[in-house]
This record gives sequence, structure tokens and C-alpha cells, in this order.
Amino acid sequence: MVSCVALLGGSYDPVHAGHVALAALFADLLQPDQLRIVPAGDPWQKAPLQADAADRVAMLALAFEAARLPIVIDRQEIERHGPSYTIDTLKNVRATLGPGASLVFLMGADQLMQLDSWRDWHALFDYAHLGVAARPGYSLAAASLPPAVAAEITVRQGSLEQLRTTPSGRIYLAETLAVDISATQIRAALRDDDQASLAACSLIPPVVLDYIQQHHLYKN
Repeated sequence: MVSCVALLGGSYDPVHAGHVALAALFADLLQPDQLRIVPAGDPWQKAPLQADAADRVAMLALAFEAARLPIVIDRQEIERHGPSYTIDTLKNVRATLGPGASLVFLMGADQLMQLDSWRDWHALFDYAHLGVAARPGYSLAAASLPPAVAAEITVRQGSLEQLRTTPSGRIYLAETLAVDISATQIRAALRDDDQASLAACSLIPPVVLDYIQQHHLYKN
């Protein structure tokens, strides 16, 4: 029986070491039964995706093949028509796993800064907890966050044990992740053939970089 599931959404265009590090951090902290990775279909707050869904799923499978916990690549946003909204995804996962499972949606501090712009963001807590990791250049201090988001943290901040043993409604802030990787920078490096730019590709898992090169992705 699955009792605690960590969910990691994203464009994964391409998946990079920052995604893997965020998942690994909360795998260690939470000891979840499963990591459910949700590649976006049509991310409404971002520019159009460059790699197609099949390539992004293939890269995710490679990036997480050595993970120490069960991995599920959840394709619901890819298969959904129209923009991808996290609230819809969490509703579907909750319906699948039942009311008692702990769901923890993972994000970086940069996403927390924009949380109040997400559709029905207050309702996210009805379906899941939030696990937030620090990121260089972004503060998790209440004074640095949008006031409405800071107010939610004040009343919802919880312990790892609370996240593991209750279904939803809490926030945990992890200050221990200091990885600053941008998929935009990586795509720019992959378009460039000089050695300085290619060095940035070390920020991608080697098996994913091999896949990108074999399939000639991000060249245009």
C-alpha cells in the first residue's frame, strides 16, 4: 500500500541535475514510498516547449533510472488537452490514491515566489502538502515572499513527520539544497559548439546528454 508519495512536476525541457537533486533531497528527508514525476503538457506560464513529449519522457526515464525508490512517470498532463494546471493534477492523483495517502508536491524556492499566481493555489493544500527547497538567489524568509504566500506558510509550516503521516495541508521548507541550474542556460549551451558552453552540459546527467546528442535535440 502506498502511504506517502512525492510528486515532482516540471517542463523537463530538458531534465537536469537540479531536478534530480531536488528529488533526492526529499527522498532522503521524507522516505516516500514512491516518486511520481509529472512532465508538463502545455505549461501556461512558460514559453512553448522545444522537445516533444516522447523525448522528455525518455530523458526522465534515463535521469531517474538509478533512483533508490520506485519511480512513476505520470503522463496525465501530457495526455490532457489544454494548459497544465497543478490543481487538476493533484485532484487526479488524490482520486487515484485515495483520501488517506500523504501527497507531497515538491518545488524550488523560485516557484514558491510565484505560487500566488497559480490557478486555485489555495486549494492545493486540500489535496497535498508542499515540500519546498532553497535555491541560490531566492530567500525562503517570509519577508521575501508574496504576503499571501507568507501568510500560508505561517499557519501551515509542518514537520517531516506531519507530512509523512497526514494527507495534505502542510508546508516544509528545506534550506539544505544549494543547486542553481537553469534549463534555459542549458538549452543555450547545447545550441553552442564552443567548449566553454559545452562545459555547462555537465549539469545534465550523462545518460541524458547522450540521448540529447544522439537525437539532435536543442540545436535550433
